[in-house]
Amino acid sequence: MVNLLSKALRTVAKSAAILSVSAMAFTTVASAKQHGTQQFGDAQGVATAIQGAATGKTRTVLGERYIPNIWVDPDGCEHWVMDDGVEGYMTPHTNRQGIPVCRRGNVCGVMNSDQFFSTNSHHISRSGQQHLMNFFRSSKASAYIIAGHTDSRASDEYNMRLSYNRATTVANIARSAGARVADVRGYGERMPIASNKSQVGMSKNRRVEIICVR
Repeated sequence: MVNLLSKALRTVAKSAAILSVSAMAFTTVASAKQHGTQQFGDAQGVATAIQGAATGKTRTVLGERYIPNIWVDPDGCEHWVMDDGVEGYMTPHTNRQGIPVCRRGNVCGVMNSDQFFSTNSHHISRSGQQHLMNFFRSSKASAYIIAGHTDSRASDEYNMRLSYNRATTVANIARSAGARVADVRGYGERMPIASNKSQVGMSKNRRVEIICVR
């Protein structure tokens, strides 16, 4: 009788252990599936995560698929990148002599801010946006640097922010036209091309320069 009772208790314990392990495996797989979906967002990511959980190999690494590309820095020099440089996977593009490959940059467009922006604003009208879209679509440059400038009427901090915001607006239009923007800069009143002592001079200083990298 004692032996029968002991055997029955062992059977119950074994069954409980199997149920516990099954529940744990189900939870692990479900968690892996959720993690795979969040991390990879496709069937391959889910399958890889579940497979790792099922086999006990919890350290599964799935790399994203990147296409090598060339990124042009603000100085016009090229770099090989695998992820647009976001994670730092970048190496300078050099010729056979080891010299960095750099392109020439020159101002190919000057926007008078008075014609595109309202006072103290960085928003561009629809007609102005269309004008810029046509410019970037017809230009043959490989990349652009957008630089904003102001006159000297407001504080330096305000002018720096306004000039950068205006340059950013132009850069966003360039990107929407399919152009590559290498850098966006705001110089405020620090790089005038005319005297700020006259209305005509201040008008010339309120501008956004488009630098073409070829």
